[in-house]
Amino acid sequence: MKKLYFLLFFIPMVLFSQDDLLEDLEAEAIVDKTVIAAFKGLKIVNFESTKLASEKDLFFIVAHRFGTVKNGFDDFFGLDNAVTQLKFIYGLNEWLNVGVARSSFQKKYGMHLKYRLVAQEMEGFPVTIVGYNLMTINSSLEKDNYANLEFSDRLTYVTQVLISKKMSEDLSLLVAPTYVHENLATRSRVIQSDGTTLNYDENANQFAMGIGGRYKLTKRWSINADYGIHLNRNENSSFKNPLSVGVDIETGGHVFQMHFTNAQAMFEDGFIVQGQGDWGEGDFFFGFNISRVF
Repeated sequence: MKKLYFLLFFIPMVLFSQDDLLEDLEAEAIVDKTVIAAFKGLKIVNFESTKLASEKDLFFIVAHRFGTVKNGFDDFFGLDNAVTQLKFIYGLNEWLNVGVARSSFQKKYGMHLKYRLVAQEMEGFPVTIVGYNLMTINSSLEKDNYANLEFSDRLTYVTQVLISKKMSEDLSLLVAPTYVHENLATRSRVIQSDGTTLNYDENANQFAMGIGGRYKLTKRWSINADYGIHLNRNENSSFKNPLSVGVDIETGGHVFQMHFTNAQAMFEDGFIVQGQGDWGEGDFFFGFNISRVF
């Protein structure tokens, strides 16, 4: 009988203790309200997205741009004039990426940092903000053309603030205020009707605004687009603002991107400053990006 009294006294204490423990655990639990998967690719098309490689993930990216389709069969719709970029990106942690790349366009090398400053949250902060810094080295410049050429003249710097918002499960939008500094300013060569050539140099400090978005069509397909508005381009420049449209195809371990763009260059200073094609004249390029994560 004493044992029965003891159990009747002890069981309620255990039950109350369990309730108190559950309340403590619930109070200490952190609910992750971070909005994820605004973009599946590290790039929208040309512009960077706010997606980062995860900690210890290594991305290998092959980006390819054929020549202009404008010439038709003369160069097989650009097949004879293709350029390629190879890039490695590593996630040092969940908010910081480093990357190196080499492009056959102007034989450029690039190094970049990409870092998340704040993430969009459900019922919290409304957008994701990511910083992006790039330095490129133009190894195609020759002293025969630039008598006083120094190594510093080969360098160009890009700083971007990438701001995205996942509007719904299907739609994500991005804006990208951009600053480009060229130690050796881009030069436009304009041929006059009489055959003479005039040179116009860009400002060493240039500003642009990138806009882009992704709309998910199915679980694995999306349509993407981005556009760069050069805010202080020389009014006599022969270059155009970059407009790009394409699709993303997610296939397990990698994302395959196919697109059309009027800028053949793939580094930011290239496609923002030196977009040479004109969509209105059928002067644009077909390209694709393939990324693989290890």
